[in-house]
Amino acid sequence: MEEKEGLYANIDLDKVYEYKDLPDKVAGRCDNCESVHFKSSVGEGKFLRECVSCGMKKNI
Repeated sequence: MEEKEGLYANIDLDKVYEYKDLPDKVAGRCDNCESVHFKSSVGEGKFLRECVSCGMKKNI
């Protein structure tokens, strides 16, 4: 679990993360700013979730 804590501490907002590699710390909240407001889109067979507050992106 310690290696996961390091991933959450070094979040790059320009990268699109995969949910299976970096699951939510708290379900339904952004790992970076803990916001619950997301905009979502579907493309190339993937569901992309983007935080409206900080811009963190994650394929769900």
